[in-house]
Amino acid sequence: MVRERSLGPSGRHDGLEYWTLPGGGIADGETPEEAVRREVEEEVGLTPLSTRYLIDVPYPSGLTACFAVTVADGEPRVGHDELPCDCPSLVSVDWVPLPAVNPETMGAPIPTMIVVWPAL
Repeated sequence: MVRERSLGPSGRHDGLEYWTLPGGGIADGETPEEAVRREVEEEVGLTPLSTRYLIDVPYPSGLTACFAVTVADGEPRVGHDELPCDCPSLVSVDWVPLPAVNPETMGAPIPTMIVVWPAL
């Protein structure tokens, strides 16, 4: 999720804080594009206008499909109160200029972001 060449949001899991992107699994009967739209709405409260497939990246749990998403105007928010989740929780949404994000110091590695950055 990129706005004006900036990256967000920030997440926390098992005490580690790191930069991440909205994401998750595909529900039964859902297309990958529908899953992307749902995850963006659930995790940061933004309405996707369009999605563009970028690349599949190997991940410990299998292949991860990466998409570029254009969202409607609005400010992101953290989480969705009505959707309990035992997954890593988002703790803030911050927009950081991409050149200022250093993969060496951003916390837990997020390989999909590192691979996708050049395509954004």
